[in-house]
Amino acid sequence: MSRPMEPVGGGRPSLRRRVAALPAVGVARLLAPLPPHRIRRVLRLVRRGAGPATAAQALAAREAVVSVSARCRGEGCLERSLATALLCRMAGTWPTWHAGVRTQPFRAHAWVEADGRPIGEPYPTGHFRPIMTVAGPLAGPEAGPVGDPAR
Repeated sequence: MSRPMEPVGGGRPSLRRRVAALPAVGVARLLAPLPPHRIRRVLRLVRRGAGPATAAQALAAREAVVSVSARCRGEGCLERSLATALLCRMAGTWPTWHAGVRTQPFRAHAWVEADGRPIGEPYPTGHFRPIMTVAGPLAGPEAGPVGDPAR
């Protein structure tokens, strides 16, 4: 998937934020092995009623997630992105969640975006091509797996 990530923000999240991240990480761990269409279905249900996440909110959630999970801090981009989106939802917001690929060299990756940019990622916007998206409110169209009508 992707290379290991270090926290990119200012400092360590508060104890309250780290404790809140634990159930998000646990649920992400359960979701990650599911088939893509089930992950998308669950995320669409969970995001209902949420407001759009700002970049600062999404980054704070991501930092909390990586502070409590070695897997999310390292190669677990799918779990990290799912947990980040779920933690945002626990606070009433939703970022745009993506799973995608690049072809040269082939690499799969999952990430969240807010305010139109990837959150906490070392890769620039457009580095990976989204093949499945669960957009936040007012974030634009969604994509499903290649060949899937997605709606």
